[in-house]
Amino acid sequence: EEEEEGEEEEEEGVRITPQLLKASTGEFTLESILLLKLRGCSITHLGCLGDCSNLEWLDLSGNSISQLGPLGSLKSLSVLNLSRNRVANLEPLSSCHNLQVLNLAGNRLSSLQQLRGLVGLRRLESLRLRDPLAGLGNPLCAAGPAYRAALADMLPGLRAIDGERVSGRGSELYQLCRDLEGWLGRGAGFGGGPGAAQPWVEAGFWEPRAPRRSSIMEEAYRQFGEALQECRELSRRADDTIAQAERALGSRAEPGSYVF
Repeated sequence: EEEEEGEEEEEEGVRITPQLLKASTGEFTLESILLLKLRGCSITHLGCLGDCSNLEWLDLSGNSISQLGPLGSLKSLSVLNLSRNRVANLEPLSSCHNLQVLNLAGNRLSSLQQLRGLVGLRRLESLRLRDPLAGLGNPLCAAGPAYRAALADMLPGLRAIDGERVSGRGSELYQLCRDLEGWLGRGAGFGGGPGAAQPWVEAGFWEPRAPRRSSIMEEAYRQFGEALQECRELSRRADDTIAQAERALGSRAEPGSYVF
């Protein structure tokens, strides 16, 4: 009965057609579309979206989509926003091997089993199932923080869940800094028996000391350098993506339009 109701809803809503895509992007061929925003368009059926074979960035948030079949043909897709829809089956996404960022906040995912289709996506780094600021979630999120830990185990390649970093060089560097802070905070004790008069400072305190090398310090410097290099690369890629978006959409992006 639920499937029949879903089909009726799809027929009543908007279906993606070549005319709709060309009108939205200004492109003459579907293969030339790289970035596409169809936010809040009452879409229920993805129609010919699978023919956009070179699509890299897709925003379908705020619609009534439940079936993702056509998305399985989008081999170049790297960023996908499906927030605020009616999705409960992610199996078609198992073919999107280039997917890196996925927003599913505000859908109908109630168990980790429904996320099994994402296991083979080796490039997936960011997954959002909950967005507190927008008041969006999934039934699965009612389990509390436990679902995030289980999700991290199931998809070990993730660097961010619900917008919070869970792995990668950033968290490793943070831990190194905490270890370093603890190491610097430990001082040598001032020995001596009970009641024995002790000097205010240790013997030789005022004498210059040879610089000490610490493996923690060296590792912290190394990881910091690598993290800085990664940030520069991400910044370059972000600039390229924004430039592509502005060229494809033909107008200045709205504030927050590219926030996933």
